[in-house]
Amino acid sequence: MTVEEMKREKTALGLTNEQVARRSGVPLSTVQKVFGGSTAAPRYGTLRALEKAFQKEASAPAGKGYASGSGPYEALLPSKAPCVREPEPAYAFARPQPAQGRKRQGEYTIDDYLAWPEDQRVELIDGVIYDMSAPSVFHQVIAGSVYYQLRSFADRSGHSCTPFISPADVQLDRDEKTIVQPDIFVVCGIDRLKELLSSTQGKRLCGAPDFVVEVLSPSTRAKDILIKAGKYQRAGVKEYWTVDPERLTVMVYLFEADDLNVIPYTFADCVPVAVSGGECRIDFPDIRKQLELYQSLT
Repeated sequence: MTVEEMKREKTALGLTNEQVARRSGVPLSTVQKVFGGSTAAPRYGTLRALEKAFQKEASAPAGKGYASGSGPYEALLPSKAPCVREPEPAYAFARPQPAQGRKRQGEYTIDDYLAWPEDQRVELIDGVIYDMSAPSVFHQVIAGSVYYQLRSFADRSGHSCTPFISPADVQLDRDEKTIVQPDIFVVCGIDRLKELLSSTQGKRLCGAPDFVVEVLSPSTRAKDILIKAGKYQRAGVKEYWTVDPERLTVMVYLFEADDLNVIPYTFADCVPVAVSGGECRIDFPDIRKQLELYQSLT
């Protein structure tokens, strides 16, 4: 059942939030958020648990509450489309079962991604939609500083590498099943940048950047480490960093060699950027000082 279907059943049966919580085993605070609308995209497991409160009484025919029409989202929820929420144990396999007319996770395409509700930021990886929660201030401090240092180096040195910062779409595998939004990515060489942008008229990058940086957060940690690292390597990314604000570490993955080379750093290091030939170094001690300043304000 969708949230809208459950709302209608709840009203028809005269159930209170407390009764729904008791019947489903879902905490009352979560029930209140789901039915009050403050949780935009409830986790699939939460929705399945909430269904238990209506299973015996629910009599609505399959498909009730879905709109009809020809648009790519006419078969989805009127207000929000389903997606994989993070964090989620074994989240890559926690895929919603299809309702009438709804696609399975793993079947979504770029057309679906482009038609997704604008107020819900998502990524598409191998046909699976992943929800992207809004980043924290500390996440943005790190991403902004890394981008600024990369941009300053390029301007100062005349180096041909061009940095970009999220949100920007990357059609990583040049197929119809994957679009990601790296926190930071770099393309080296004007001719290569033109090649990666020309097929989409500059709407998104089509192909693999040379260098990608992802700042880890609780909602994206597993995806960035377990899924994206492999995706980036197979797509042809030469260098990949994961920056961990909690542990104050930087893991550098170098994919150009035959064997994967992983080099650990901390926020006490100035970390060399391999695609620049090591000429550019990101000053993480300075980033740590910035974080400490913002943390002192909270």
